[in-house]
Amino acid sequence: MSDQETEMRADGRQSPAAHNIQRGTCRMLRALGHSMVTELPLSSGHRADIVSLSRQGEVWIVEIKSCLADFRSDSKWSEYRAHCDRFLFSVDADFPLANLPGDAGLIVADRYGGALMREAPEYRIAGARRKAVMLRFARAAALRLHAINDPGSLAEP
Repeated sequence: MSDQETEMRADGRQSPAAHNIQRGTCRMLRALGHSMVTELPLSSGHRADIVSLSRQGEVWIVEIKSCLADFRSDSKWSEYRAHCDRFLFSVDADFPLANLPGDAGLIVADRYGGALMREAPEYRIAGARRKAVMLRFARAAALRLHAINDPGSLAEP
């Protein structure tokens, strides 16, 4: 896929820089054996940039920050910890890393891949919340696959 085709697939909510970080982060997570859903709405009403499910059933949320201004203008990420076992930031190589909190995992990514620079501390979510996140994850993944297979169908019943 060409760079131009990749940019055309962007949904318009992301800057090209954020889209590239997302792409590389998802490639890295996939290499670790994770499955991902991007832009997943949570019960809090916020939308997580990437929700990742490991082979062991661990839920990770990755918040993409394309620049320092993006990080400083958005504090909703602190609410994401209640919806995951591990929380991480993903940024590009030019991001001033000293500005990110040290109690979150860290991924540095570009459009081709990423590197896990700091492990995320484990925050085990409660069983009922885990079930709710898993159901949202499964429904979003199934509905998106159906939309690819049948583009004329309704996205949500």
